[in-house]
Amino acid sequence: MKVRSRLNPSKPCFSFEFFPPKTEEGAKQLWQTLEELRPLEPGFVSVTYGAGGSTRDRTIELVTSIKERTGIEAMAHLTCVGHTRRELMEILDRLAAARIENVLALRGDPPQGQTNFTPTDGGLRHASELVELIAEKGSGFCTGCAGYPEGHVETPSRDADLLHLKHKVDAGCDFVISQLFFDNAFYFDFVERARKAGINVPIVPGIMPITNLDQIQRFVRLCGATIPMRLALELERTKGDPQAVMQLGVAHATVQCMELLARGVPGIHFFTLNRSPATRMIVGALRAHGR
Repeated sequence: MKVRSRLNPSKPCFSFEFFPPKTEEGAKQLWQTLEELRPLEPGFVSVTYGAGGSTRDRTIELVTSIKERTGIEAMAHLTCVGHTRRELMEILDRLAAARIENVLALRGDPPQGQTNFTPTDGGLRHASELVELIAEKGSGFCTGCAGYPEGHVETPSRDADLLHLKHKVDAGCDFVISQLFFDNAFYFDFVERARKAGINVPIVPGIMPITNLDQIQRFVRLCGATIPMRLALELERTKGDPQAVMQLGVAHATVQCMELLARGVPGIHFFTLNRSPATRMIVGALRAHGR
């Protein structure tokens, strides 16, 4: 089933993002997490794509296995980095052959050790070009793309960044999943500006529960998200107690989600980091409040 059909403000779905594990132990952890999250009846799950296509085969294998073994709709991330147009077309053929209907089209980050994005010879420069390629392929994919409530780290302004999003939607993007944020005001402002710009596809908020302070600080530096001052002070106060940090992160994300759902989002996409406890606690609390 196509993700677009599951994004409905009157019946919002929860969805979860995973990354391909690098080790056998990591694989066991991932499948355990999937089994623990399965009772939450996710609308779909997504599987990331490593820098430079480093996890290409594992991404394709994992989305295929998830759909076959669990029956959960699975979406493959796909990036421009390190691929020619021909290679991207071949990957789309493999996804179509595996009956994968949903693709998240991304430009992708530069490979490790590189700071600037350089298109591969014969490759693509922007996610909008990848969206166009998927539409050109004509295999009936439902295509998502990324949106940045606080602006992409490389953009000169939020208006310029919104123009890039408009190009992706005009190229055939069916829905948007936002980058993580910790202040809902950024998301609501982003959606309002997007609607004024003529972007009318569903915009799904992306939520990452804070479970590890060092880890979240690395993510924030990479993506440019802002941690509200009050939350930052509380995290600093509790940083010596990992359990307290997790409880604080779960509580904050739960409050975020309750407000987002109350204001009519079409779904919530959780960045799980391949672990289930925080996400299960949040969704459990939301369900207990009738969300």
